[in-house]
Amino acid sequence: MYKHILVPTDGSELSSAAVEQALQLAKALGAKVSVMTVAEPLHILPITPDKVINVRAEYEEQVRQEGLRILGSAEDRAVTVGVSAATVQVTAGDAWQAIIDTATERGCDLIAMASHGRRGIGAFLMGSVTTKVLSHSTIPVLVYRS
Repeated sequence: MYKHILVPTDGSELSSAAVEQALQLAKALGAKVSVMTVAEPLHILPITPDKVINVRAEYEEQVRQEGLRILGSAEDRAVTVGVSAATVQVTAGDAWQAIIDTATERGCDLIAMASHGRRGIGAFLMGSVTTKVLSHSTIPVLVYRS
């Protein structure tokens, strides 16, 4: 069956629940897990070169730290559950494409993700990232909904 599950997360409550479910599934299947976060690159209007550099550096550090916090939490849960888990943090403009690319690069045979994350109005319906992964992935996708 499934031997390597990719679990994208943004740290939201639903996404964290999806991580938990994916870890339990991995344990039941004897599969390993790769947990990932996708950071969106900073899009800003130019101000002055000095300010842009400072804002970009601060943003990138904040996003990196948040990603490490989210991935650390998932890694701790994996240890508790007894599942082998690797983590990866990616910066990409299109999260859905980064998810598919990461799954392919890591040889994952299942993507398990929440139906939506914390990206604005799209969170009311199935998230646009999840919809695009479902539409474009050749790897099976398991969607967690609460």
